[in-house]
Amino acid sequence: MTEKKTIQSVCVYCSSSTKISPVYVEAAEKLGRLLGERGIRVVNGGGTIGLMRNISDAALKAGGSVTGVIPRFMMENRWGHSGLSELIEVDTMHERKQTMANMADAVIALPGGCGTLEELLEIITWRQLGLYEGPVIILNTNSYFDPLIEMLKRAIEEQFMHPGHALIWTVVDTPEEAVRFNVNEYQHIDKNVRMI
Repeated sequence: MTEKKTIQSVCVYCSSSTKISPVYVEAAEKLGRLLGERGIRVVNGGGTIGLMRNISDAALKAGGSVTGVIPRFMMENRWGHSGLSELIEVDTMHERKQTMANMADAVIALPGGCGTLEELLEIITWRQLGLYEGPVIILNTNSYFDPLIEMLKRAIEEQFMHPGHALIWTVVDTPEEAVRFNVNEYQHIDKNVRMI
């Protein structure tokens, strides 16, 4: 039997856009506050705008800690958040994602664009392959991820993925649900269904 792990840090994938609906900002700020209040460290991309900024500032205001991981070229463009608990500079985007995953006991994906979607699909793939063991939670604010969830269901129906792969991710609608880390719900993926 696998030993249950306490969630102490969470990697959050999210948008850096500043032009999105307030409903997404409110959800990000609430998630940041809830994580901060629970003493769960936020790990993110270290950006200074958009939902990345919102969640970081809310977590810090609630007494939490935030570690940002940002490539050097972004720091040179002054895209880094200077008020975080810790800001780690790395050389590449690939190193950024690996570092973030290594530091996190769980992942929560908020709505975002191509970068967020790419990060989410990569961590789903890593979990499928046994390269990442933590929970992967999709915070489906405003039903944003519905088309992606349907695509994943279709991939299973069309046998591009095993039915057991549906255990890789958990979809929730609210920040409150996202921080209820019931470890019993997050099952390890059977190595026999990791590949078809």
